Amino acid sequence: MLGPWLTITLLALESSEVIGLRVSKLANGGTDAQHEAYLMVGEKIDAVVDVGVRLLCGATAVNVINRFREKVAANARRLSNERLAASGHGHDVAGSGLLASR
Repeated sequence: MLGPWLTITLLALESSEVIGLRVSKLANGGTDAQHEAYLMVGEKIDAVVDVGVRLLCGATAVNVINRFREKVAANARRLSNERLAASGHGHDVAGSGLLASR
């Protein structure tokens, strides 16, 4: 019984990090902010289609939410890496896309 509620709670907590990173990026303005805005809109459209297809194919609500969590985690990594790279406080670790502190 706790399973779906825990998954939803985790999605909410993880999403708040991405929201903060995106708001910061948008507040800085410029072409990076414009690009992020376009990415956000595209992601929302893709999400609607993805959810529809998954539900039509018999996916559970938890399965759909877990897919969103994967997308949120990918966005958190991307935005965090961009922020670290822009601040000069990190470098790419062995081409993995992950940044490490200097």
